[in-house]
Amino acid sequence: MTSPRGIAALGAAVRKRVIGLGIFTRFFIRLLAESSIALKRPRLVSQQIHFIGNHSLLIIAVSGLFVGFVLGLQGYYTLNRYGSEEALGLLVALSLTRELGPVVTALLFAGRAGTSLTAEIGLMKAGEQLAAMEVMAVNPVRRVLAPRFWGGVIAMPILAAVFSMVGILGGWVVGVLMIGIDTGAFWSQMQSGVDVWKDVMNGVIKSIVFGVAVTLIALFEGWQARPTPEGVARATTRTVVAGSLAVLGLDFLLTALMFSN
Repeated sequence: MTSPRGIAALGAAVRKRVIGLGIFTRFFIRLLAESSIALKRPRLVSQQIHFIGNHSLLIIAVSGLFVGFVLGLQGYYTLNRYGSEEALGLLVALSLTRELGPVVTALLFAGRAGTSLTAEIGLMKAGEQLAAMEVMAVNPVRRVLAPRFWGGVIAMPILAAVFSMVGILGGWVVGVLMIGIDTGAFWSQMQSGVDVWKDVMNGVIKSIVFGVAVTLIALFEGWQARPTPEGVARATTRTVVAGSLAVLGLDFLLTALMFSN
């Protein structure tokens, strides 16, 4: 029989989660309402795209290359059982554009750019820079958070496209140059089997959704971080954990919706 104290603790935990969800939703709505600066001052957004995307490009490209290598090897050994080695290009392309490209890029994005955004906002809060902006009648959500939000949303599909492109090249290197699959069969099977709208565009939609989720979580954690070194460190950790779980959960939902028919 459950004790009253246990029921009270459970109720308090549920209440805390509901309140946190409400605060997160209000933060998201406020961020969207203050996003007009992205149109009035696009240079602020372009600077964040360069900061977020350019600094993440190396790890994205290198990771995509090695993922393509692994897909080429594993795909060849699997297809070789059925005498379908020529379909290796199709296997690599579909795996990257549909699933691995958006998902792995989002996970790397959360660990690289997400933590950077959280730490930056958290340190600005700890240094009272955000409070100083409010004293000077400058809206920190509009001036600081909104450009970073849209910079992350725009940079994410670009990084996912780079990841998939480099991964396909990695699969080609392993399949054609190392194993010896016919290069014409590799590319022709890929071109005939990959649909631009059903496969490529669904991957782009996934990457945009992941970009919104990860960037929003990173900014929220930085905005809510305690203004201490320990508080900023915990906020960056929560960004990686929450961002990664959000990506995996959203990936399941989007895959079920997109490829159920």
